[in-house]
Amino acid sequence: MARAFPLEKLRNFGIVAHVDAGKTTTSERVLFYTGMSHKIGEVHDGATVTDWMEQERERGITITAAAISCNWTPSLNPDRINDAFKYTFNIIDTPGHIDFTAEVKRSMRVLDGAIVVFDGVAGVEPQSETNWRYADEAGVPRICFINKMDRVGADFERSYASILSRLSKKAVRYQIPWGSEDQLKGVIDLLKMKAYTFEGEMGMKVVEHEIPDEYKAEAEKFHGELVERIVENDEAQMSAYLEGNEPSYAELQVTLRKAVIANQIFPVMTGSALKNVGVQRVLDAVVDYLPSPVDLPPVKGINPDTDAEELREARDEAPFCALAFKLQTDPFVGQLTFFRVYSGTVRAGSYIFNASTGEKERLGRIVRLQADKRTEIEEVYAGEIAAGVGLKEVKTSHTLCTEDNPIILETITFPEPVVAMRIEPKTKNDQEKMGLAMKKLSDEDPTFRVSTDDETLETIIAGMGELHLEIIVDRMKREFGVEANVGKPQVAYRETIQHEAEAEYKYVKQSGGRGQYGHVKIRIRPMKKLEEGETVAKNVTREDHYEFVNSIKGGVIPNEYIPAVMKGCKEAMARGFVAGYKMEDITVELFDGSYHDVDSSEIAFKLAAIHAFKEAARKAGAVLLEPVMRIEVTTPEKFMGDVNGNISSKRGLVEGMDDRDMVKVIRAKVPLSEMFGYTTILRSMTEGRANMTMEFDHYAVVPPNVSLEIRKARGVKDIEEEA
Repeated sequence: MARAFPLEKLRNFGIVAHVDAGKTTTSERVLFYTGMSHKIGEVHDGATVTDWMEQERERGITITAAAISCNWTPSLNPDRINDAFKYTFNIIDTPGHIDFTAEVKRSMRVLDGAIVVFDGVAGVEPQSETNWRYADEAGVPRICFINKMDRVGADFERSYASILSRLSKKAVRYQIPWGSEDQLKGVIDLLKMKAYTFEGEMGMKVVEHEIPDEYKAEAEKFHGELVERIVENDEAQMSAYLEGNEPSYAELQVTLRKAVIANQIFPVMTGSALKNVGVQRVLDAVVDYLPSPVDLPPVKGINPDTDAEELREARDEAPFCALAFKLQTDPFVGQLTFFRVYSGTVRAGSYIFNASTGEKERLGRIVRLQADKRTEIEEVYAGEIAAGVGLKEVKTSHTLCTEDNPIILETITFPEPVVAMRIEPKTKNDQEKMGLAMKKLSDEDPTFRVSTDDETLETIIAGMGELHLEIIVDRMKREFGVEANVGKPQVAYRETIQHEAEAEYKYVKQSGGRGQYGHVKIRIRPMKKLEEGETVAKNVTREDHYEFVNSIKGGVIPNEYIPAVMKGCKEAMARGFVAGYKMEDITVELFDGSYHDVDSSEIAFKLAAIHAFKEAARKAGAVLLEPVMRIEVTTPEKFMGDVNGNISSKRGLVEGMDDRDMVKVIRAKVPLSEMFGYTTILRSMTEGRANMTMEFDHYAVVPPNVSLEIRKARGVKDIEEEA
């Protein structure tokens, strides 16, 4: 099979936003205008294509990232039926709720561009900032779309100012609205200096107009600003512009495209997806300014055989290389593995090599996704996104390639869970089903973790928030038929140390015949973050939240016992000393010790390391850490004093207040332990008129009095005096 379309005409992009900014509504318009659906589904009717899970339709929120493939011909093209002008889009509609942030994180890793949607009334909201940060980390070019300009209180300039102040100074107006609220007519293009309305059934027909007189002066001013920002990226155009010669529209488009791809400019567009205003022009901008796979640098990876860095270009002739970025359980075909092909091609039925595990597997079938519907295809080419059936051992972040040309791509890192709860099956029959369900769900979602309490042997599930765990339990019941009892949500505390300490332990055991001997001296200290560009030394093994330094000289401990010491220290960190929570961000240095020619063994050194670490941790000022959340409360002004007082009573710190169209917006940081059930309290305090959004910000040291309460609740008997 030959490729159906040139690679230059492919766009892989995501639609991301804070919850309720209109992301799914925008996606539904995209499907309608590209001919993928013949009826627009609305979130409020529970009839959308991309929100296909039962829980999504019931709650009106997006839970899982949905992938859609469709075709688009630029809306102003007079010859719209001609296939020569057709572009192929792979779109991922991502969740906006903080509890499902992993979906955004993994999607950013495999997308080439993004449309970031903002609410025209609220502007930048907390999850907008998190999504923007993920896009920055992945270097993803973005187009901003200020949506909901038909809403009462919508203000384009205020929303635009919030993007500049809270996200990036590189944003620039590309459009302004023609009217607002119930007078919204269309949009004004500041580069082409034309106005557009969207007429006919569902705004299908894009009509070009001259700019209305009342907007001319404003449009001229903003056109000048936009052109200046564009020519800054091209010396020749800059020189011509300074001499009074403005480059042509086509020349400016070429320069703007390069600047957007280089993340030097983020064009800001506007409209209302619900009222069918502006969506087609956003799709045109995707074609004009977001990159195709060939516009981006080759993907980097490590050859597992040589440890050398290798590059893979987006070409069909290059060796096959893909990244698995999402698993999904399908009731009809079993497990679907979503993957992005970076180079080469792969056929259904062929064997692929999983470079992350070193195993070979057969790729049974390949499907192209339309949310919950799928089309079988024979072959996938460089730059494309598809899903495979039959890959049993592949997990999120695994690299798929050929055995002759192995490569391992950079893995996706996910945030740590902050909320945990106990769960138990209702009957013996549910027990077996629950184990299977939890394995499948944890494979699908890397932020969902399952563990067992060593003392009580209870099963503990952990996730990103109360809603996240509620959806998981609901899915167990509906998809896997598991009935379970759940406990109250608990905070996922962590422990760490405050200063450096040393300890020595000699593990000696003599019991007739061969004995056991292991002797270590270790030094532990708080782990430092790596500066940008800084690499670790050869004698250092660095993992997430743990670093091991091998400073042994002259073979006082043989090399074969060093991994056992490292493993022992890591095991000791699994259960802390303040309240039994996992320890993090610790550097362990092994600097001395001794061994016995006959009696030394790996197990002896591992046990010596565990005892030495425990002793060192007690001296190093171990403290409890708690997750602190960033919250944003929107409340009528008359309740502002009550809300502020309530936040302070919850150990919260108010960081700022803004005015937003008849309401006050309070920004604060509050420990998660104080936030359970807060929405109910807030509503009763404000006659049901206030709203709150929350997302994880950082871990902070728990105050001594609170730490004491947590230890008592955990039944820690030897509560020592706080140093």
